[in-house]
Amino acid sequence: MPHDPKPHVLIIDDAITVRMFYRDVLEASGFAVDEAFNGFEALERMAEASYDLVVVDVNMPRMDGYTFLGRLRSQAEGAGIPAIMISTEAEDIDRQRAFAAGANLYLVKPVTPDCLAHHARLMAGQPMVGGRA
Repeated sequence: MPHDPKPHVLIIDDAITVRMFYRDVLEASGFAVDEAFNGFEALERMAEASYDLVVVDVNMPRMDGYTFLGRLRSQAEGAGIPAIMISTEAEDIDRQRAFAAGANLYLVKPVTPDCLAHHARLMAGQPMVGGRA
């Protein structure tokens, strides 16, 4: 099977409309995209494929984003994967909890397409489009 040169991102969110929005933005930015409904399903997907970036929600059924990131960071193969946590929770304690769990970046919804694409490319080590750094 040939290697896909596109960076591979896993979107983890229980809302299908959110996953579809993130997928559209990230595919247009040059990413190959997979999706998971919650942290439990995301860990299953990560056992089957390698990823360059994860974009994860906080509040999800069965396994929330904090628990997912904690488990991801406890695994040798998941320790170095950049993680963007996106949530409606906007308090400082939410950001602190996200970083303590292993997030590299915390964004508050709603996130614009330009913001998501910019940060995803930056976190995945991809060149910026249009001269943005």
